[in-house]
Amino acid sequence: MKRKELVLLISILWIAIGVASCGLDMPKEVKTSFETMNVKKQDITIPMKFSARLKGQADVTITPQVSGQLMKICVTEGQQITKGQVLFVIDSRNAQHEVEAARANLQAAQANLTAAQAQANSAKLEFESNKNLFDKKIVSSYMLENSRNNYNQALAAVSQARASVAQAQSAVNRARVNLGFCTITSPVTGVIGEIPVRPGDQVSPASHLTIVSGNTNMDAEFSVTEAIIESQVQAGMKADEKDKHLAEMPDVTFLMKNGTEYKHKGRITSLTGVVDAATGSLGAKASFPNPDGHLFSGIQGTVVLPLQRKDVMVIPQNAVVRLQDRSLVYKVRADSTATAVTVTTQDIGNGKDFIVTSGLNVGDRIVTEGANNVQEGQKVLFPEVKKD
Repeated sequence: MKRKELVLLISILWIAIGVASCGLDMPKEVKTSFETMNVKKQDITIPMKFSARLKGQADVTITPQVSGQLMKICVTEGQQITKGQVLFVIDSRNAQHEVEAARANLQAAQANLTAAQAQANSAKLEFESNKNLFDKKIVSSYMLENSRNNYNQALAAVSQARASVAQAQSAVNRARVNLGFCTITSPVTGVIGEIPVRPGDQVSPASHLTIVSGNTNMDAEFSVTEAIIESQVQAGMKADEKDKHLAEMPDVTFLMKNGTEYKHKGRITSLTGVVDAATGSLGAKASFPNPDGHLFSGIQGTVVLPLQRKDVMVIPQNAVVRLQDRSLVYKVRADSTATAVTVTTQDIGNGKDFIVTSGLNVGDRIVTEGANNVQEGQKVLFPEVKKD
């Protein structure tokens, strides 16, 4: 038994010597390197993004002014139209009959006025004649007063006839207006929206026929936070300087839902003067030219406002480590070891950088590449190895 154990021990030694003689390298410790940077201040442009909905500056809801049967639809959905172009035609026969009846009543009233004026002229002549005869003591005072009363009654009849003529003329004008309402024209140049009615439908002033979107210029309506307005626009702004500050704001762009950027730049044209208590924001509008008609009312997208931030600390996003509700950055000490500091940041919106609002100072050296792998107190800077 002892001999077998001795042979086994000798075999193991020979195997160990053979492995060593093959010249295999044992693994060596490799020091991990990290990328670092010094924090400094700089000027930067932040693309602030706001959800927006487009609306034509002259969007008009088309509804009929009179009731009747819809006889003709003269346009199609999405059609580009001009101001004054005929859109719909309503059955005008009843309206035409009303015009004719009103004209007949006017003619009758005018005839009555003519008759009343003739009677008034006769009564005047009789009164003047009796007055002369009374002055000569040929007729009695009774006849004079009787002719005077007849003349006054004739004048009253003339006044009443004139009022009837005016009323009849008003009825004619009203009937003509109603007849004109049977032909509906566009009040603006723009694009036809959805048409929910069809020829033959009964329509009334409560019916919705379509919307004409005046799309020469489009408004993008969105909300701006109060903090942005205070810092960028209204800081030190007087009430009468609002238009001046709006004019000094940079051009904005509009992004479609698919990320396509509209080729024409826009301008912020208005800011409401009241902050919404529920959202803490102000309503805003940006106007975009639409010469080619590519924008339509109701389109949703994003308004991008490039705001200039001067003298701020900017660090790459990969330098920030998220730990629950905290943001950490590893600052390099004088002994080349890393220590975690809590920072507050603002997203620039470019997908690469953050603005640091607290936690760091200018000149601090921080870990960027590899920050997620750093341990507290770990050495992150090493002297360069000199090559022979």
